[in-house]
Amino acid sequence: MVPQMLIRIMERTPGTLRELLAGVSEEEARWRPSSGAWSIVEIVNHLADEEHEDFRARLALTLEDPSAPWPPIDPEAAAVSRAYNERRLSESIERFCDQRRASLAWLRSLSNPDWSLAHEHPALGRLRAGDLLTAWAAHDQLHLRQIAKRLFELIQKNAPDFSTRYAGAWGP
Repeated sequence: MVPQMLIRIMERTPGTLRELLAGVSEEEARWRPSSGAWSIVEIVNHLADEEHEDFRARLALTLEDPSAPWPPIDPEAAAVSRAYNERRLSESIERFCDQRRASLAWLRSLSNPDWSLAHEHPALGRLRAGDLLTAWAAHDQLHLRQIAKRLFELIQKNAPDFSTRYAGAWGP
């Protein structure tokens, strides 16, 4: 694992998110597909909350005291109880960007962290600090892909008389 490479990937996410969502209206940002999947603004707020409540907090605990219990999180419940879908997209993006800046500053402040320190997760088993950093960078990519899928679905929704099949299939 190369922590600096992962941190550089994480540095790019705010700009990518801003570019990807430039021009998306509030109505489009709040739209949910019939599958019940999250809207764009829900995804962005999830990213912001996960930034400080999950990844940064849990990685810090693992590096400081791997045996310490992690704070509980419930992303699905948070989306509802915190009314993610009622929030403004631009403010949500900035909230994520602010949290990411804090995370990057914290990551850069670490002096020779032991990435092999491990927390015993009740469902996933042994998770090393390096696993958490790697998952953190990957989590961004999964949700950027989810947002891209939502944008694709919006195209389909907004052009109901026409087909996207010439664009290619939305695959795995």
